[in-house]
Amino acid sequence: MTGSAGAWLSVVGIGEDGLDGVSPAGRRLIDAAEMLMGGERHLAMVPDDGRERLAWPSPFNEGVERLMGLRGRRVCVLASGDPMDHGIGATLARRIPAGETIVVPAPGAFALACARMGWPRAEVETLSLHGRPAALLHAYVHPGARLLILSENGATPGVIAGLLRQRGYGGSRITVLEHLGGPRERCREWREPDLYADLNTVAVECVAEPGAPLLPRTPGLPDEAFRHDGQLTKREVRAATLAALAPVPGQLLWDVGAGCGSIALEWMRHHPACRAVAIEPRGDRLALIAANAEALGCPRLAIVEGKAPAALAGLSAPDAVFIGGGITAPGLFETCWEALPPGGRLVANAVTIQGEAVLTGAYARLGGSLTRIAISRAEPVGPFSGWRPVMPVTQLALIKT
Repeated sequence: MTGSAGAWLSVVGIGEDGLDGVSPAGRRLIDAAEMLMGGERHLAMVPDDGRERLAWPSPFNEGVERLMGLRGRRVCVLASGDPMDHGIGATLARRIPAGETIVVPAPGAFALACARMGWPRAEVETLSLHGRPAALLHAYVHPGARLLILSENGATPGVIAGLLRQRGYGGSRITVLEHLGGPRERCREWREPDLYADLNTVAVECVAEPGAPLLPRTPGLPDEAFRHDGQLTKREVRAATLAALAPVPGQLLWDVGAGCGSIALEWMRHHPACRAVAIEPRGDRLALIAANAEALGCPRLAIVEGKAPAALAGLSAPDAVFIGGGITAPGLFETCWEALPPGGRLVANAVTIQGEAVLTGAYARLGGSLTRIAISRAEPVGPFSGWRPVMPVTQLALIKT
């Protein structure tokens, strides 16, 4: 339980067993509240004693704004399970100081699912598809992974099964756990025609079929993992570029001249909290970026059509910038550098003599690390093999002080 004696807001988790499963501390907070707020299902679990009640409206954000206007009254928000685990508690924590809030969790869906499946919680990856695109799942699928997924509704298990088949993981074991922690609890393996309750959690043991592509989160995905028109930062250079950019959870990357979006997407795949904006002037490449974002589990990638530096106006300030195209555009380097805060990273790649001149000039003024990356790949030469060089890349990496 968090909060202080001066807290006006309490957030109490309730499981499928209703008030019987709420801790004594949680019951006291519910009883002491002037107003109860929550979903219709949760409000129905508390006997109506005449106190004011407010069900979450649609859209959801309107309810958050109404709650903010109640500061100073004793309000109790009823939530599912652990409110801080993909729940309303996490949403409110971004708006309300911790000292104004008391949170009392109940066992959440993930904890209950681990108990039913016999899975150690530390060895399981979790995500929510409630109100989120199913394509997020792509970033979590790898051989042997154990996943717990909060569903949007009863159709979600079938959507998950279809996505796994698409990825070459059709042999994965899928278990649907319905109404966890309540009298209607049921756990069963997924079957194609079966119907499932809207309140369900899906457990997946990922099993890769022979030939299924391996798409790890480490930087340097195979070039074949991306749809592109030739404008692609090659695998070896991409790995070096991501290492220089140093992705940090929660931080924002500008991928300027994004091409097919490979740098932005690998940045986001590093951690679910990494954010990125891909800026690209060509409309045909915007479609490639969107397709790659969907296929690689990053549907939240922000895509901006336009030519930098003009297209950068109004964007949220970045923590890191990658310039992969257009480095010779007047004012582009300076605009990106000025947008960075202290500690921000800028990495720029160039393959032309003119682009290299911009980077060497910036290196002379600002320092940093200037590197020439030359890659050769073995390719057939008649009945033999020989080394075919890839166009060398000059890379400037800077940290703003």
